[in-house]
Amino acid sequence: MSAQANRVMDPSEWEERWQEGRIGFHQLHVHKMLESNIDKVLCGREGVRFFFPLCGKAVDMKWLADKGHSVVGVEISEKAIKQFFEEQKLDYSEEVVSDIPGSKVFKSSDGKISLYQCDLYKFSSAIAGQFGGIWDRGSLVAINPCDRQRYATLIMSLMDKDCRYLLDTLHYNPELYKGPPFFVPEEDIEKLY
Repeated sequence: MSAQANRVMDPSEWEERWQEGRIGFHQLHVHKMLESNIDKVLCGREGVRFFFPLCGKAVDMKWLADKGHSVVGVEISEKAIKQFFEEQKLDYSEEVVSDIPGSKVFKSSDGKISLYQCDLYKFSSAIAGQFGGIWDRGSLVAINPCDRQRYATLIMSLMDKDCRYLLDTLHYNPELYKGPPFFVPEEDIEKLY
């Protein structure tokens, strides 16, 4: 873990990756883990509000919206958000979020998808309420290791009483790669949550 312990990425580095198209983490299809676990996440519920931390332009958001759920995402890159709406052929509006200086929210015309362009740590339940589902497909492994407790505290504050949290991580030798994505041992996940 020593190769990653002190690694810190500034949000501008993520924005730079989007600007340069260095987004190998983006998937063109709905994630298999989400597809195979959706029934466990839903637990028979319909119209679940899902939260996508560091959402990028994940096609999973439209997939869930098409199934009758609503989606709120947070992403630092305006380019990623606009690409999502354009690639999914969704009309959208853009508004300033007065509670988060310098941020915007992009909303699909049908109201099912709202994506906040802001620093994740400036987002809160006061902005968009709590959620019945959270799909973490690459957020926990993308944040700086020193911010994990801060991240987990935020995620837990966004959970409704019946929330289900689906988490995807990676397993590899962290001595060989400085990240991101960062290695998050199972025991750390258990301590965080």
